[in-house]
Amino acid sequence: MLDKLNAIEAKYSQIEARLAAPETYNDPEQVARLNKEQAELQPLVDTFRTYRRTLDARAQAEKMMSDPELRELAQEEYRQTLEDLSQLEHTLQILLLPKDPNDGKNVIVEIRAGVGGEEAALFAHSLYRMYSMYAESQRWHTEVDSASETELGGIKEIVFTVEGNGAWSRFKFESGVHRVQRVPETESGGRVHTSTVTVAVLPEMETADVRLNPADIEMQVFRSSGAGGQHVNKTSSAVRLIHKPTGTVVECQQERSQFQNRDKAMRLLASRLYEAEQEKISSEYIAQRRSQVGSGMRNERIRTYNFPQGRVTDHRIGLTLYKIDQVMDGALDEIINALAANHQMELLKEQK
Repeated sequence: MLDKLNAIEAKYSQIEARLAAPETYNDPEQVARLNKEQAELQPLVDTFRTYRRTLDARAQAEKMMSDPELRELAQEEYRQTLEDLSQLEHTLQILLLPKDPNDGKNVIVEIRAGVGGEEAALFAHSLYRMYSMYAESQRWHTEVDSASETELGGIKEIVFTVEGNGAWSRFKFESGVHRVQRVPETESGGRVHTSTVTVAVLPEMETADVRLNPADIEMQVFRSSGAGGQHVNKTSSAVRLIHKPTGTVVECQQERSQFQNRDKAMRLLASRLYEAEQEKISSEYIAQRRSQVGSGMRNERIRTYNFPQGRVTDHRIGLTLYKIDQVMDGALDEIINALAANHQMELLKEQK
């Protein structure tokens, strides 16, 4: 590990030297790239430098222990350096883990009502609200790409983009089946119903990230429509794209112009095709898709929202929080932090 850390620190020093050179600023693109590399390496280099200083402090404490007058003080300092070194080594191991190349990307979130009819659609709307509020708390921008609503204010299906640095690094843990247990407003007998909603989260890919042959894409235009068939506008500005080789269909109808809708639809198509390619690479395409989205059946779930008991349980890590109101208002950090920490521990196990 030390050899790798020394090499990274040497690279960091080279970047510092290049950024300090006046001629570097003749190339703005190079400056931007170097600043980005420096920012990515800085937490690791700062921690490594602290680790080395702590090693020196431990060695100094060992020397001081030979002095009878300083022994007690030196022993306490030695014990402290051992604790600090253990924590720093763990931090360095985490910082050295392979980075997800998509962590800095925007995300496309797809929410679909599963089992449960209108109650599932109403909960799909609740999840959309939850994610929108979480994005707002992170100062990210949310924009709806397409939506299919019900007469009672539920959502059959919604696709929206979350734009912000690090959005994928947080939202990527939300893919799967979300189960809700509550008494529907339409239930006169007060019985608890169980419904499901499927969530899929994709990193937003630029069209340049994925090979798209224009000849493979059929474009259809239609009028945007909202709940109950109400026309949002009178022009055919909504866009549907069909990728003929794979049969993938995407659409965008929220923007005012056909050009804007086509641009967003192209990025959505690129993201869907990228996801499909990643699933092929990791083999068992169907199994991977099922593990992310599932079939929407009641017994498949990553998280349960139980309103009568006021609890939210994430079944992947066995975490239960009795704060359902806060979670539904977008307070997701506690859950996502626990999922991220668990993911890091799994990666550490694979490294050993």
